[in-house]
Amino acid sequence: MTSQFDHRYDRRNTESIKWNLFPEDVLPMWVADMDFPVPPAVTRALKTRVEHPIYGYAKTEPGLVEAIQAHLRRLYGWQVESEQIVLMPGVVIAFNLATQALSQPGGSLVFLTPVYMPFFEVAKNAGLTQVTVDLLQDENGHFSIDWERFEAAIAQRPSLFLLCNPHNPVGRVFTRAELERITEICQRFNVPICSDEIHSDLVYSGHRHTPVASLSPEIAANTITLMAPSKTFNVPGLGCSYAIITNPELRKSFNNARHGLVHGANLMGMIAARAAYAEGQDWLAELLTYLEGNRDFLVDFIKTRLPRARMTIPEGIYLAWIDLRAYNLEPTSCEYLVKHARVGLNDGKEFGTAGIGYVRLNFACPRSVLLEGLERIRQALENVPAK
Repeated sequence: MTSQFDHRYDRRNTESIKWNLFPEDVLPMWVADMDFPVPPAVTRALKTRVEHPIYGYAKTEPGLVEAIQAHLRRLYGWQVESEQIVLMPGVVIAFNLATQALSQPGGSLVFLTPVYMPFFEVAKNAGLTQVTVDLLQDENGHFSIDWERFEAAIAQRPSLFLLCNPHNPVGRVFTRAELERITEICQRFNVPICSDEIHSDLVYSGHRHTPVASLSPEIAANTITLMAPSKTFNVPGLGCSYAIITNPELRKSFNNARHGLVHGANLMGMIAARAAYAEGQDWLAELLTYLEGNRDFLVDFIKTRLPRARMTIPEGIYLAWIDLRAYNLEPTSCEYLVKHARVGLNDGKEFGTAGIGYVRLNFACPRSVLLEGLERIRQALENVPAK
């Protein structure tokens, strides 16, 4: 059956960063931005608001907080009070604010690598020392936490542990047992956690996202959770996210770190978020089915058509982390594929030294686009000699 996600939209005539970074003959499969239309309820809500010709400073969209609360209860069984939700214009801004709120210059920040590129700017922005712990990868490509190195890093009592879960780019959805072990170590050394959970709603069959702060009231009191509708409902250009902070003192410190920046989310972003959370659940269910189909198609293609490549099977998110080191592509895997395949990906080195030789591929696109991109890559790599 044809899905609503099979339609190919021309995005080059819009303001799309994704589609206008590369020359027109390069197929963009890089930044975390889906090539799918938003839920119809979002379009309806935005059209209704746009009909009023004045777009002034906005208070919180009526019903938005309640829609967020219902979403968290429905997906995670997590009861969050309204005052614990702090609206923000973006998750990257929020984890920078969280770090500055919880640290003093001269301290340190710990996170797991390879990881989402903006993590590497956070310590510098806050005057901290950056401490990274590389994830371990087994012979099947599965990533796990190096517990010995992680505990050693946390034992140094850094100002903050910055977590990405589901993990971008490797696609891990950390299990409840893993999260309990992470939080036990952080609690033991009195290290607060900021958890970037922006991809939390995009989890595949056999896996379940557990918000760190939902594990216990004690862990919640030591945690700032960051979420957004942007990845889930494909509205990243509308500037709406939120922090969930149950600890009143932590919440006060977070708000004080704004240094006078009083505005939260974007007006249109709040309208879109309320509509998406309240009326977008059927759309989200269909999206997850389609994305999982794309993921499985991609995994099979890599296995059967690109035998020297290795790929971690994503448990969540719509980004594939592909190991191309066996091809010895120069000067980098990404540059080689832009030149020879005319496909634009994220180069693994952007995610830290642990990512050198990898590429990140966005498979949130019509399946015909995914097939086209993969065929271009296959043709570019089929005659690369083994070394």
